[in-house]
Amino acid sequence: MIFLPRHIKNKILSSAKHFKAILLLGARQTGKSTLLRNILPDSKMIVFDPIQDLYDVRKDPDKFLDLFPAPLILDEVQFVPELLAALKRRVDQKDMMGQYYLTGSQNFSVLKSISESMAGRVAIFNLNPFTPLEISSMGDEKVWLDDYLSNPEEFVNSIHRIIPGLPPLNEFLFRGTYPRAVQLPLNELEGFFLSYIQTYVERDVRLIEKIENFTLFGDFLRLAAVSTAQEINASHLGRELNISSQTARKWLNMLLYSYQWIELPPYKGSAIKRLSEKRKGYFKDTGLACHLMRITSPESLVTSLKLGFLFETWVINYIHTCLSFLSPANCYHWRAHSGSEVDLILERDGAFYPIEIKCKSKPNKTDASGIKVFCQNYPNLKIKPGLIIHAGEESYPIDKNIYALSWKAL
Repeated sequence: MIFLPRHIKNKILSSAKHFKAILLLGARQTGKSTLLRNILPDSKMIVFDPIQDLYDVRKDPDKFLDLFPAPLILDEVQFVPELLAALKRRVDQKDMMGQYYLTGSQNFSVLKSISESMAGRVAIFNLNPFTPLEISSMGDEKVWLDDYLSNPEEFVNSIHRIIPGLPPLNEFLFRGTYPRAVQLPLNELEGFFLSYIQTYVERDVRLIEKIENFTLFGDFLRLAAVSTAQEINASHLGRELNISSQTARKWLNMLLYSYQWIELPPYKGSAIKRLSEKRKGYFKDTGLACHLMRITSPESLVTSLKLGFLFETWVINYIHTCLSFLSPANCYHWRAHSGSEVDLILERDGAFYPIEIKCKSKPNKTDASGIKVFCQNYPNLKIKPGLIIHAGEESYPIDKNIYALSWKAL
């Protein structure tokens, strides 16, 4: 697989000068190992397995670390929790920075172990699937969200970029943004996603949760994909599969811990009391979601009723990815009892940035109604110029302080 520059690379390199260990988290197939091999081409990488105990790491972790001096890449450390205490002892013996580079694909188990054993010694990063800039070999360039959050007034008046080399939107969403899927021929994608799900269910899920009926969990996975970009109703999910709402919620949490799902809480201001209090859920990758929904080609996606939901899913995930290597921001969705809504509200430094997502080529003033209602109902908030991210190719002003932004400008 061809290595494409990643936005997070320089941040990892910078942190390695100030921390003794680096932990890179993310779902399977996001390119964690490939990125670290690129950063440390002369360092040895050890890949751990949930069954085999290579080099007797679980039995004698100190002996293992004696065999392989730092800097060392340790891939999928969630499979060897016995190693973490030994790593703590080892890094405390030396002042050298950037001794160990760890990866993990199960958020909860890895972070819990790290927090107990290496707090203060490790810098933690999340690696997500590709962004459009990374797909176009432009991962060294600054992402648009940095400019928008830093100086939105200047940003909306200088939107001219169109990222070259991107496929049509229907193919882009159908492929998804896992590095391997981006580079495969279209006719090989089904095999990739079948293998991905099998590995995920048979390895990751078994380690996180004791599930007896994996066929039922597979049905739940498909139901989660169908429910992407919608408000979460655990009771409804449970009824669909004849499981309890508690089990449905527990399984959603498992998707969260293994980076297959993200959620947005509702924004709860005081101006409107009857707001939706349900979180919105998003499947992590649109390509995997298409596979689970049995959407079999980019052409069939064009006429699918799920196209708009998948476009919103990708945009939300992409912004979530950008925030993983920029200064953090709070993320919400907003919906009033009247039906007015805004897909995403970002909050940073006391300011609010409303973003609406429309899978259409020419959004107009009607599409800006949700943002305008939000502004009207919160006159005391510091609200910055709003965006409508859309499926067309042009970026232009729509209304006062509301601008249309092409997905190809992201």
